[in-house]
Amino acid sequence: MEQRVIISKNLKEELAAAISECEHDKIFVLTDKTTEELCWPVINKFFSLKKAKLITIPASDNHKTIESVMSVWEALGQQGATRHSCMINLGGGMVTDLGGFAASTFKRGIDFINIPTTLLAMVDASVGGKTGINFNGLKNEIGVFNDSKFVILNTTFLKTLDQENICSGYAEMLKHGLISTNKMWADLVNFDLQHPELDTLQRMVAESVNVKEHIVKQDPHEKGIRKALNLGHTFGHAFESFCMKRTPILHGYAVAYGLICELYMSCMKTGFPTDKMRQTVSFIQDNFGSINITCDDYDELIELMTHDKKNTAGTINFTLLGNIGDIKINQTATTEEIKECLDFFREG
Repeated sequence: MEQRVIISKNLKEELAAAISECEHDKIFVLTDKTTEELCWPVINKFFSLKKAKLITIPASDNHKTIESVMSVWEALGQQGATRHSCMINLGGGMVTDLGGFAASTFKRGIDFINIPTTLLAMVDASVGGKTGINFNGLKNEIGVFNDSKFVILNTTFLKTLDQENICSGYAEMLKHGLISTNKMWADLVNFDLQHPELDTLQRMVAESVNVKEHIVKQDPHEKGIRKALNLGHTFGHAFESFCMKRTPILHGYAVAYGLICELYMSCMKTGFPTDKMRQTVSFIQDNFGSINITCDDYDELIELMTHDKKNTAGTINFTLLGNIGDIKINQTATTEEIKECLDFFREG
């Protein structure tokens, strides 16, 4: 059975139906400290969860570690989980990534359901079957491809988010618009992100998830067109790892900054229209601000890019655009071109 994505109108009924279609001699719910406090109370009285056992890990990406996975495996083992148990991952991308990996490896794999509670997890982390943890200072270095049985998307949880986390998820939506259609892109760069209207956002989330699902179905293991989803991520992951050692930034902010660099590179190398680049960059600068880097940081950022999992034989790999929806995968650039993009990011 392939993963089913439910745009949720009635969370209680939809979760009960999803559980009934999974093996579940026992049900476990994984949260982090934040989602235990803010999101678990939304569902903990549901009849379908009356015997569920709660497992909680520390919050934030710096706990997306093998130690946290081991604590989940230990809790499952101590509480009698079998290969016929089911785990519900209730949280942001850290919880759905780590929980998916823990479930995929415990007793060689148990069923799991993702209920993403952040905008980022709704449009990115919980769809597409990527699970994993950070290791050796590198993002998502260890993991497997394995779909959850269900992803249940309900924008009720977005009321628990601060503005920064709304923006973080929105960066991935902006990426999906850029690789999709002019209309979707235009809707995104004209949306009032500072005062988001939740009903409109739910419709836009559904459209965004459709873009990702469509691409993932064509290329489940990232051999070709799925690399479209890497737009903004070669520079973005480097910014994220760079900031991790200083003042950490949210993943979506790193992607937004990566989009600035990679849209500029797209203008330079693959003919992306300058006016659309400028409009997108202005939207990002207005809503996401910037980070301070200097010329002295360029070598470290380029070194971080060389560790990216998308590279082949040590060559840094970029996904660029010829226009909105015109995707150019497996692009390369010289060190000088990469530095020019970083110049533009600083001065643009």
